[in-house]
Amino acid sequence: MDLELIISLGAIIFLLILSGFFSGSETALTAASRARLHQMEQAGDKRAGIVNRLRDQHTKLIASILLGNNLVNILSSALATSLLISLFGEIGVVYATLIMTALVLIFAEVLPKTYALRRPISVARFSAPILQPAIVVLSPIVLGVNAVVDVTLRLCGVNSSDHDSQEAVHAAQDELRGAIDLHSEDAGIIMQERYMLDTILDMDEVDLSEIMVHRKNVETVDANKPVSEILDQVLTSPYTRLPVWRDDPENIIGVIHAKDLLRAVIPLHGDYSNLKIEDLASEPYFVPETTTLRSQLNAFLERHAHFALVVDEYGALMGLVTLEDILEEIVGEISDEHDVEVTGVDILENGSVITKGSVTIRDLNRQCNWSLPDEEAATIAGLVIHEAQTIPEEGQGFIFYGYRFEILSREGNQITELQITPLSDV
Repeated sequence: MDLELIISLGAIIFLLILSGFFSGSETALTAASRARLHQMEQAGDKRAGIVNRLRDQHTKLIASILLGNNLVNILSSALATSLLISLFGEIGVVYATLIMTALVLIFAEVLPKTYALRRPISVARFSAPILQPAIVVLSPIVLGVNAVVDVTLRLCGVNSSDHDSQEAVHAAQDELRGAIDLHSEDAGIIMQERYMLDTILDMDEVDLSEIMVHRKNVETVDANKPVSEILDQVLTSPYTRLPVWRDDPENIIGVIHAKDLLRAVIPLHGDYSNLKIEDLASEPYFVPETTTLRSQLNAFLERHAHFALVVDEYGALMGLVTLEDILEEIVGEISDEHDVEVTGVDILENGSVITKGSVTIRDLNRQCNWSLPDEEAATIAGLVIHEAQTIPEEGQGFIFYGYRFEILSREGNQITELQITPLSDV
């Protein structure tokens, strides 16, 4: 009898250890950082590679762990009930229920899961090689369980094919955004770095029309002018690439690079009579204004280009975009000794902002740490016109999105300057 008692107790303890292993493994494999494990696998960690492969079979993994966990829990409870009935009679059922509930809760659930949450990667790396053969052994039963689950879900109107890959991508991006917000608060990440990360995630949602230099502000070269005048214009311009047009500003015939022009004129020693600007200009590269930043960045990299002209659906010139414009959306303003300072934003001591109407909403949000919407308009003047549903007069004020917008100056139908005051600062 004593030997039977020892064997039963030993079996119960062993089953509780197995239950704790399954519980801790489930928590660790779920909580472990996928990015960290991927990095470890790339560095040659074989155990991390096993973890990643198991996680790729998420449904089979969870089903196998739950099957093993329930199996050992039920078996240990059955052994404890049988043992205590033999010792105490019918009341042993009550004792077994109370004792096993406490043991399973503490040592098979809370303790291993708490430890796994504190050291998810270590536990995942330890448990993965053990779980891998166990999943293979239990796979026939798991397949049957999954089949029953799938049939039940279909009867309830849930189809397993409802999972959309695009939805999964958005979910992953939302998870990254949440992680950025969380760590920017906890770790004190600089606001500029947070905007960089957010912009990278937004590159598929931002069109060129939101960041391009509008045609009104584009400096162009008239090919009909004398070469000497064109040379003076190119040399005094802060830009190295300028669109060239002939007869009509909409008729862009090429893009002249300052280096190409200089290489051509230096050997001529001032005799430009036979020089034709269009022969030096490269072929213009046109892109639609609805192109996303990510698509255009990839296009620039593939074409080894830095400069593109933006057109609308009718082919009319809307502006231009450069590789630098896209990079500036990510890292902020990039200036050199030839750039003209045109930030157009002046932050006052009282919290108000004096800004040009042409300043983009994204730049203003970045500089002032605001969250004005940029879905309906690209510039701050466009946002005011969109919300006011009219072209405001000088001195008019509007309140929306928690800010007061006062029109300071206007030229024709264009808002050139306005003052923005957060209502919390009023």
